[in-house]
Amino acid sequence: MKVLVTGSTGYVGVPLVRRLAEEGFEVHALARTPGKDGEHPGIRTFKGDVLDTDSLEAAVAGCEAVYHLAAYAGVWAKDPDRFRLVNVEGTRNVFNAAAEAGVKRVVVTSTGGVMGHSPADGRAVDEQTYDNPPLASWYEKSKLEAEHLAFSYQEKGMKVVVVNPTRIFGPGPLNESNSVTKLIKQFNDGKWRFIPGDGESVGNYVYLDDVVDGHILAMEKGASGERYILGGTNVSYNQLFSLLREVTGSRQRLFHTPLAPMLLFSRLELLKARLTGKKPLIVPEFVHKLTKNWSMSIDKARKELGYSPMVFEDAVQMTLNWIKQNT
Repeated sequence: MKVLVTGSTGYVGVPLVRRLAEEGFEVHALARTPGKDGEHPGIRTFKGDVLDTDSLEAAVAGCEAVYHLAAYAGVWAKDPDRFRLVNVEGTRNVFNAAAEAGVKRVVVTSTGGVMGHSPADGRAVDEQTYDNPPLASWYEKSKLEAEHLAFSYQEKGMKVVVVNPTRIFGPGPLNESNSVTKLIKQFNDGKWRFIPGDGESVGNYVYLDDVVDGHILAMEKGASGERYILGGTNVSYNQLFSLLREVTGSRQRLFHTPLAPMLLFSRLELLKARLTGKKPLIVPEFVHKLTKNWSMSIDKARKELGYSPMVFEDAVQMTLNWIKQNT
């Protein structure tokens, strides 16, 4: 069976492509900057991107299914319209090409961020918590619009499933898409010194391999028209850093950083970015996110997909081992 993977050189795309090839699929990997062809006989690379309709048509030809991972991610862009161009119009291009090629099933990678933060009562968010979730960033807004667009293609007979990963960590390039692993490395190197606010804000953290598993399970078992949160464990910053102290053996002192100075710094960074065009270190929307609770429920994915993420402590230890051996 031939499958197309967009965003094939991304943080999740690379291990997903490899796993699919190992499981016997013929993988068409769409990439703006292709890696080395021939690393696996089941992988065929197509140079292009989701804004290049000709490359999409070539890549999807003969495929029965599509994993659409390609996206423009981040907390800032010099031109905010870039988020919508890639994430919404790019998704439209993928689905138009897939429909023309006769593809019957598509899994779309969104983000847990579109679910919104936890309500005031602190309960975990699930796929049905909000009809109109509170979203702050251009990225999240564009991804939610892309979800709605993707589901509209069911009217053309396509089966569409959306997956929503939370805060992913694990082996891979230490870039913006892998910020949690960067944090773990910086802590291990003695270069991380602060805890946001009082440290009680909660996030949901998931190991990379579990996210790859979730994509494959969504393709196999996901119900069309449904979304599935691909998460792991809900932990506070205080709990996270307590675990990092335990696994690294570090006793370095950490400082709780109040919201006000973080917000001031982020506003100065944003002003500098607007003047210079250089990417800011942090933006106000992200500071506000740090102070919210982002507890997520994965009950639906467990029940309907058979999704079963790794124990958080084990995943952190495996990530630390990889950091020590590879960075």
